[in-house]
Amino acid sequence: MFFVGQVKKRKLFEQGTLLILVLMFGAIFFTIMSGYIGYIITQSQIVTQRYVLNQAAEIAEAGLNYYKWYLHHNTVDIDAALPSSGSETHVYTHPEDGDIGEFVLTVASTTYCGAISSIEVISTGHSYIDPALTRTISARFIRPTVASYSYILDANVWAGPDRQIYGPYHSNGGIRMDGTNHSVVSSGLETWDCEDQCSPDIDDADGVFTTTANADPSLFVFPTTPVSFGTFVNDLDDIETAAEDNGGYHKDASSYYGYLVQFIGNHQIRVTEVEDTYNYRDGHNNWERHIIDELGSSEVWTINPDCPVVFIDDKVWLEAEAGEDLDDLISIVSSETIILQGDIEYEDPSEDGLLAIADDDVLVGVDVPDDMTLNGIFIAQQGHFGRNYYTYGNLPNPSGPLDFRSYYKRDSLTMNGTVVSKGSVGTKWTSGGTYVSGFENRYNTYDRNLVDNPPPLVPNTSSNYVLSDWREQD
Repeated sequence: MFFVGQVKKRKLFEQGTLLILVLMFGAIFFTIMSGYIGYIITQSQIVTQRYVLNQAAEIAEAGLNYYKWYLHHNTVDIDAALPSSGSETHVYTHPEDGDIGEFVLTVASTTYCGAISSIEVISTGHSYIDPALTRTISARFIRPTVASYSYILDANVWAGPDRQIYGPYHSNGGIRMDGTNHSVVSSGLETWDCEDQCSPDIDDADGVFTTTANADPSLFVFPTTPVSFGTFVNDLDDIETAAEDNGGYHKDASSYYGYLVQFIGNHQIRVTEVEDTYNYRDGHNNWERHIIDELGSSEVWTINPDCPVVFIDDKVWLEAEAGEDLDDLISIVSSETIILQGDIEYEDPSEDGLLAIADDDVLVGVDVPDDMTLNGIFIAQQGHFGRNYYTYGNLPNPSGPLDFRSYYKRDSLTMNGTVVSKGSVGTKWTSGGTYVSGFENRYNTYDRNLVDNPPPLVPNTSSNYVLSDWREQD
């Protein structure tokens, strides 16, 4: 009996152990299967979420495309393209699936002196599958401006072999490109007679051609549609009125020779009357008065960010005060000529910028640094951009430490921005191939930052708005 009882106990123990093992393995299997099923469910949710988010992004992108179309059809009355409430909600309809979601457009504009400079649009999209999952895309719409070019000219031109040019270069006339071009060079002519720019003359030269190995002819484009220079000629009366009525700076003609305008930092400019200048001759025996001799009274103006426009009804000498950089986005306009008196650099190249418009010439002066740097968009509406031809003997030699005779030659001119010139340009003079006056070395780069963030009243090259500065927000 004792032996039978022990056997029964052993069997019960074995059966219990087996049951425990079954339960343990069952629990393990259940845990593994539950995790696996949970993983599958989670992955399915992630895939669904990604699909819904991608769909929301596509709907948001459709919102920007819709606004671009809408803006294109309201360029005459741009205010009609700005929602009165600041935002609008639109249903997005798929061509096969019907209404699948919505996008919300939030629109704002940047204005200077009452005129729209750019339009900022934020588009937030969602799918009806899960409206809580949204994607947001923002963009800026601007009209293309002259800032997209390094040069726009309305005359025949010769770029010398020392030139380094970055950015599109265009002339309505013929171009002899002997410098190094790193971008497209375009002419409005198929052929032209190269006379003043060639010796001996070349008849029926290509619209763009070169006589050196420096240039890249694969980037020559001609003929192209001429750029209408009339579209660049700003109505100075309109600019004057805009400055007067919207908080800009306006100065009537002086009683003497004009005004020295200096960027003095801290978002300020100093305007000083020029009471006397040196009278001297250039290298062609033409009398001029571009060197300041005596200054008079001055006043300081704090730049108004709502209308950073300076209109001066007189000749202007323009520079940054020694040790200071331009720390604003600003436009300087002269009803006569602008003399670039000294270096002009930006404190923050991504935010600051200069537009300088002269109704006549924009000239680099005599009394300038040996290595000169100019940043900005320079427009000579009726005249030309350049530095006049000077000789040692013709420049003034006043008593004291000043001696301008040696200034007829300067070492380098580095320009970052755009030149728009009605007449031919020139900052270096040669005779028989020998450098005799001006800047021995010249470097030109267009400013990409001013393409997306141009100064106020910069001339447009098209009336249509284009998409700029696209970005997806978190």
